[in-house]
Amino acid sequence: MKVKLTKKIAGTVVAAAAMACLLTAQAGPEKGVKSLFNGKDLSGWKIPEGDNGHWKVVDGVIDYDAQSEAKGEKHLWTEEEFGDFELKIDWRIKRTTGFYDVPYVLPDGTTVKDEKGKNLTHPMPNADSGIYLRGEPRAQLNIWCWPIGSGEVYSYRNGKDTSPEVRAGVTPKMKADNPIGEWNTFEVTMKGDRLTVVLNGHTVIENAQLPEVPAKGAIALQHHGGKRKDGTFSPASSLMQFRNISIKKL
Repeated sequence: MKVKLTKKIAGTVVAAAAMACLLTAQAGPEKGVKSLFNGKDLSGWKIPEGDNGHWKVVDGVIDYDAQSEAKGEKHLWTEEEFGDFELKIDWRIKRTTGFYDVPYVLPDGTTVKDEKGKNLTHPMPNADSGIYLRGEPRAQLNIWCWPIGSGEVYSYRNGKDTSPEVRAGVTPKMKADNPIGEWNTFEVTMKGDRLTVVLNGHTVIENAQLPEVPAKGAIALQHHGGKRKDGTFSPASSLMQFRNISIKKL
């Protein structure tokens, strides 16, 4: 009797799971959610003039090799501007590009300094990129290998006039990054001048204030670093890939 009952229950569970998957597939994308990347080309994005193919699509993902030949702007910007939104994006660092002197960042966003007031640092393998929000370079969610973790808003944290409350708010509550080479997911919410960032299911920034952030603007994938004259990459160059980029206006 117990064996028959168990098989019956198992069959019911499998049937219910199959029906749930079918209903999800039929429902399609969430209402109001717009894809910003079609997996085929860079339609909807402004490729830097003179880039010469360094921002490209490879195997269904946006691939960047940190070597844009553009003379000016090297970042990849959306053609459309956004105000309040929920942004979801997968990203991964392909590999690090050398050692970089990284400061010790404390939970309140300040750094550990020596007796002369200079940041204490330690060298570590690093790569560096980010996502610009509302067309504002200061409102950049950092992507890197620092112990502080990705998702911090570096320029606000280091601003000379930044209040202690704002500085602490834009400092990640934890490091939620996956190992180098693995995919990560940002879920970013902007409402007014308030920012919340969820990284791989963990809230790393919660309702942080970004004073004077523009009310509307484009989104960018950041260029960082590049190759030296000897052909080697400068430290923290952005060897990056991005995929599954979608946004919902609020």
